[in-house]
Amino acid sequence: MLIVLVLGLSILALVVAWGLRGYVLRQDNGTPDMRKISDAIQEGAEAFLRRQYKTIGLMSVALGALIYVLYAFVRRPHADEPAAATLALTTTISFLFGALCSGTAGLVGMYVAVRSNIRTASAARSSLNKALQIALRGGAVSGLFVVAMSLFGVGLLYTVLNALHFAPTKIPLMIVGYGFGASFVALFAQLGGGIYTKAADVGADLVGKVEAGIPEDDPRNPAVIADLVGDNVGDCAGRGADLFESTAAENIGAMVLGSGLTLANPGLFSPEQIVGVMLFPLVARAFGLVASIIGVLVVKAREDEDPMRALNRGYMWTALLAAIGFAGGTYWLLNPASHPAAWWHFALCGVIGIATSIAFVYITQYYTEYRYRPVQSIAAASVTGPATNIIAGFSVALECTALPTFTISAAIIASYKLGAASGLAHAGLFGTAVATMGMLGTAAYILAMDTFGPITDNAGGIIEMSHQPEDIRRRTDRLDAVGNTTKALTKGYAIGSAALAAFLLFSAFLDEVAALGSPLAAVDISKPEVFVGGLLGAMLVFWFSALAIGAVTKAAVSVIKEVRRQFQADPGILKGTSRPDYGTAVDIVTVGALKAMVAPGLLAVGMPIAVGLGFKLFFHVGAETVAAFLMVGTISGILMALLLNNGGGAWDNAKKFIETGEYGGKGSPAHKAAVVGDTVGDPCKDTAGPSLHVLIKLLSTVTLVLAPLFV
Repeated sequence: MLIVLVLGLSILALVVAWGLRGYVLRQDNGTPDMRKISDAIQEGAEAFLRRQYKTIGLMSVALGALIYVLYAFVRRPHADEPAAATLALTTTISFLFGALCSGTAGLVGMYVAVRSNIRTASAARSSLNKALQIALRGGAVSGLFVVAMSLFGVGLLYTVLNALHFAPTKIPLMIVGYGFGASFVALFAQLGGGIYTKAADVGADLVGKVEAGIPEDDPRNPAVIADLVGDNVGDCAGRGADLFESTAAENIGAMVLGSGLTLANPGLFSPEQIVGVMLFPLVARAFGLVASIIGVLVVKAREDEDPMRALNRGYMWTALLAAIGFAGGTYWLLNPASHPAAWWHFALCGVIGIATSIAFVYITQYYTEYRYRPVQSIAAASVTGPATNIIAGFSVALECTALPTFTISAAIIASYKLGAASGLAHAGLFGTAVATMGMLGTAAYILAMDTFGPITDNAGGIIEMSHQPEDIRRRTDRLDAVGNTTKALTKGYAIGSAALAAFLLFSAFLDEVAALGSPLAAVDISKPEVFVGGLLGAMLVFWFSALAIGAVTKAAVSVIKEVRRQFQADPGILKGTSRPDYGTAVDIVTVGALKAMVAPGLLAVGMPIAVGLGFKLFFHVGAETVAAFLMVGTISGILMALLLNNGGGAWDNAKKFIETGEYGGKGSPAHKAAVVGDTVGDPCKDTAGPSLHVLIKLLSTVTLVLAPLFV
């Protein structure tokens, strides 16, 4: 019955997503001039994704074959587990299925997003509320599809293996490959999309705004279409794959810990209750989907209202309904007769997770909105030039790691203590898993808000490039400003959920190592080999970030040269008498991004494997060294991602604050300094930072899948 409920609600969410797609596509699609620009964005985005996913697909098949060989022929068999060939097959199939589902979810979300922009722009000519609803519902197609596909994939794999009569407690470790497949695709989707979007953005801004003095989204800029395409491939497809991977990996990690909870409490749970504990993460996620659907549908704004307030109302409804669903789920499934108080302890853990997600939303707003001190201090520093802008921005970036760290720390400790106080053995770690489920309960709505950002950004670009009246541009500017905030909020939410999910997956790794006969009571960093493993984990974060930011530099230089070449070759472009060659810039960024994403991606996948196998072979401490690598790498990655995301967002909004008329407004020396700071922040907040979210969880899923090789 439970798995039928999970699969049924997943299908319901997919049906609602399909209905929202129909609603969006039925709206007016604007004037011929507007459609010409929208069509160019669609063609560029879809061409990039076709080439990107072909590359990712080939790498996924190659890695799947390697996983099969390692499981079937290299790993040492352990007692009380399926045959090597069976385990190799289920892990490989689940890996490829996770990769396929992740790619499909990203493509579907992108397909609707690049068709929502023109309809949002058209609606903005008559109504702010109508434009807001179209943009959010277009984003909700991506949000619902991503989370529902993630849930459906895990549920389907569980159903198939259960039908083949595998023990329920064995199934989670047989399908950990699903989370790894999702992580693998997410890493390359986020990296490739992030490199594309920022190379185009930096190229367009530096030559267009700073050198030529033309406005943002000006049709005379040869890189403007590439910039608008980049918003979609980075923020829609990339972030969609990121949150798909978060929910998939967290579902499986929580199921592993649920299995450990039932095994640590023999006799307390009936066979039906064991299945209930195992499937609780999926049931909780399904209830979150229903809450997100309602939250999206209730969003409505008055014409004179701040659109952010309407989105926040929808988010609060989603969080409230998710909390109610959580409480009901814990009472139903985590309520053994011998421990009648256990369910409300776990319900409170879920509430802690939901409260953590709300806290992250507001902390991110504080550091990235120009109503508050951090962004205003960067804007003030811009008056004395680019150097002081960058110094002030870097100071804010360093500062903004503190509050999120306190929040995550409090959430982990409080949920662990609540779980441990439930009276069940081994329940502390499961309490943190339940908190992570709570934080990800609103994931579909959060992703809808994230995709809202590039849709409204593109809508503003379409209005600007089709020379619509100024009052319509002001309306889309209001939506675009909100979209910038929602993109920043989603990054904050994504790193918070990644931190909790990484702790959950680290705990699942320790559970798996114990199940393989080599329990680790503690990770002893006083051992030199284990200390070095931790040091290598921290170093990976910095090396990976350097490769990601360096890739943007290389691709952006090519764009800058091309835009300058076109301006010099045809002076009529800047006069508005000649049309730029948009296609060449799109091609340059596409090729550059696809080449550049490979090196950091392979480093992220290969290094944990090399550390685990190398230290096992030479020093016989593979599992413990990998645990230190994973632990320290996760901590470093969380802090670095917070620094890059919020620092970049603060630089961006300092520029926007000056554009409202402060410190001389557009074109002033302060504005030019702020554009330089914004350009420095671009690859931080949209390439390296978001890619680190995926890296953190990829490290966990790689080690979870390959743990048998390290023991």
